[in-house]
Amino acid sequence: MAGKEIDPLTGLETTGHEWDGVKELNTPLPKWWLYVFYATILFSVVYCILYPAWPLGTASYTKGVLGYSSRAELVDQMAQVREGRGTWLAQFEDLPVEEVAENPDLLRFAMAGGRYIFADNCAPCHGAGGQGAPGYPVLADDDWLWGGSLDAIMTTINYGVRSNDDARFSEMVAYGAEEILDDAQISAVADYVLSLSGQGTANDQGATIFADECTACHGEDGRGIPDLGAPNLTDAIWLYGGKKRDVVQQINDPRHGVMPPWVGRLSEVEIKQVTIYVHSLGGGQ
Repeated sequence: MAGKEIDPLTGLETTGHEWDGVKELNTPLPKWWLYVFYATILFSVVYCILYPAWPLGTASYTKGVLGYSSRAELVDQMAQVREGRGTWLAQFEDLPVEEVAENPDLLRFAMAGGRYIFADNCAPCHGAGGQGAPGYPVLADDDWLWGGSLDAIMTTINYGVRSNDDARFSEMVAYGAEEILDDAQISAVADYVLSLSGQGTANDQGATIFADECTACHGEDGRGIPDLGAPNLTDAIWLYGGKKRDVVQQINDPRHGVMPPWVGRLSEVEIKQVTIYVHSLGGGQ
């Protein structure tokens, strides 16, 4: 055709572009590629007609002639899941948590669910494996501030700690900030407290102060009183650090953690599941 240059070697039309004697060929696209391209266009048009596709402002969209909704599909799927779990859930609701833990089938169900509930709700503070962090109790040992029985753990999960009127609540006296003890006395009793776990030097002054001020909560032997949330001071497990400066700080102006209540946030069944899972982490009591 006039005005079009044909490359003599390939017989193909050129684009008219040339660089250093190299001419650009106007090579047509493979027909299979064109057919696939046309098919994708046709598919997209059909899809937009059949399914939700185009937004119409902020609150609506084209519904599609099939009326499909992924949200409605999810609701149906979740309903099927709840129906399938109904038998298990009914047993959980009817049985005390201690009896659930004694049933091998229910125990497996509880452990599987409790692991995921713990990961979603508890791990940010207590760690993925219950290893805890400064200010957040370790759940993977046998040291329980408020008791490690299934019932005690479930009560703590239900109502939390220092979070509302129904929560477990106790606070250590600020012996330094309230000027009950002076610096020398605090240092002496800190040494004595550390000596209970073999880390410090026992002394008569510290022992006397401990007997007068601390045994009401921590017990005469320093092993703590779970009903009061008073920690065991003889096992070298420390919530806020076990160095002397940490103990001195806690005696002087103590820190108090807060755990939220989970009743109302988690269902009764979910609380039983995570109770059993937490109980298993440290062996429970």
